[in-house]
This record gives sequence, C-alpha cells and structure tokens, in this order.
Amino acid sequence: MTIEADLNLAEIPYESGAIKFRYARVMSPDKKRWIRHGLFVAYHENGTVVSEGHYVEGKEDGLWRDFHPDGKPASEGRYHDGQEVGVWRFWGVDGTEEPSTDYDA
Repeated sequence: MTIEADLNLAEIPYESGAIKFRYARVMSPDKKRWIRHGLFVAYHENGTVVSEGHYVEGKEDGLWRDFHPDGKPASEGRYHDGQEVGVWRFWGVDGTEEPSTDYDA
C-alpha cells in the first residue's frame, strides 16, 4: 500500500476527559477507514505514558516501550510489520528486571 495522504492526529479521551490515546493516522486509499501511521502514545488516566511506539501503514514497527503507572519501564522491544522481533526486556513494578523473551529464537 502506498500512502499519499496527509497525516491527521487523533486523540481518544477517557470518560474523565484525560487523553487515553494520541496517534497519527492517514485515510486508507479507498477513503473508508483511518490507518494508524506514525507515532502512537497511550496514557494512564493519571497522564503518565502507558505505551509508545510507531505504526507503519497500520502495523506496529520499530521500538516500543511500555510503562508502569508511576512512569517506570515495564517492557521494551521491537516490532517489525506488526510482529514482535528480537529480544524484549521486562521490569516489575519495583524496577527489578524480569526474564526477557527472544522472539527470534
């Protein structure tokens, strides 16, 4: 798919009005739906980041990070074409590193 449209930013709120999701998107070539393309950020209701990464033509691609509600890292890894690849690292709520997962193994 070749995207020839301008990026559009979307913000989806919680019922409280706080931002839950903020992401870039483009209209599909058939003009029937939006496709995530670019930066994606999900937020806890307290405003800290839950997850951040990038989409390419509707699929996760590149470095992604997830965070605990206090802002400490929860996980970090890479996607390619919507699939987890390589080594993903994980941390507990207390900051202790947990066993990693290698999706290429």
